[in-house]
Amino acid sequence: MPRTVKIAISLPQELLQGIERERRATGETRSQFFRRSVKALLGRKRELEDQYIRGYRQHPETEEEIALAESTARRALAANPWDEDAEE
Repeated sequence: MPRTVKIAISLPQELLQGIERERRATGETRSQFFRRSVKALLGRKRELEDQYIRGYRQHPETEEEIALAESTARRALAANPWDEDAEE
């Protein structure tokens, strides 16, 4: 079994109350609830990233779209020149 580590977190009271209701309904301990919730969140994040990558590969931007993005970026940067001396 992987090594487990205890952590402490701060939550708004309303959020904790919702968590407590949910975990009691499922019969989970707080640790079980948070492990399941974090695994689900990370899994969903990875799933969305994979979906984005698949979509991009199926429909990459066109040369015209790249050119438009570059010209827009040049105009935006030219309108707001970086003055390194002004930062100091």
